[in-house]
Amino acid sequence: MGKLKEGILGGFSGKVGNVVGSSCRGVEYIKSRPSKMTNPRTKGQTKQRNKFTVTQSFLCTIKPIIRIGFKDHAIDGRSAFNAAMSYNMSNAIKIYADGVDLDFPNILVSRGSLFPAKDINAKVEDGEIYFVWNPETEENAKPDDQAMVLVYNSTKTAAVYDINAGKRGGSGTKIKFPEDWSGDVVETYIVFKNADGSVASDSVYTGSYVV
Repeated sequence: MGKLKEGILGGFSGKVGNVVGSSCRGVEYIKSRPSKMTNPRTKGQTKQRNKFTVTQSFLCTIKPIIRIGFKDHAIDGRSAFNAAMSYNMSNAIKIYADGVDLDFPNILVSRGSLFPAKDINAKVEDGEIYFVWNPETEENAKPDDQAMVLVYNSTKTAAVYDINAGKRGGSGTKIKFPEDWSGDVVETYIVFKNADGSVASDSVYTGSYVV
């Protein structure tokens, strides 16, 4: 309820409908309250929030890889993490009538100019993921480039990775996953970076496996 201070022609304090009256240093102020939103969460807003949430949840588990893999896109005050968020929200989300999900084959955990490798493959064996590739070098690739490997468990929203998993010239590497992942589905990726970590390749999706 508003209160008149000096009769009907004077100022007032409090609320009358959508109008608010107040006083500051002897000056009377009247302003309208903002209209209440009738639909604060449209379908489009909810979908965008969901895209943000699932992308952030994934990328937060692999920040060390993102810092290296997206460093070339950390420009104009934007962090490598924000660059990775922007790319993957635009290019690696599947949209359904009732929600959204990550499109794992289209995710990039690294986006760079280093030549990756040819004939990359992965397989599961004895509680480990084995990665193999053709060690021949092309373009700006070198034998001492380092492989970075990633195994992501979407059921547990958890990842294991190694940012120095072995040299390109070695033609292969492996990474162990936790025993309690047995029976879960995992998504696998590999990235190459040069010896000092200043340049990385685009990541390569190496498949989905039941472990």
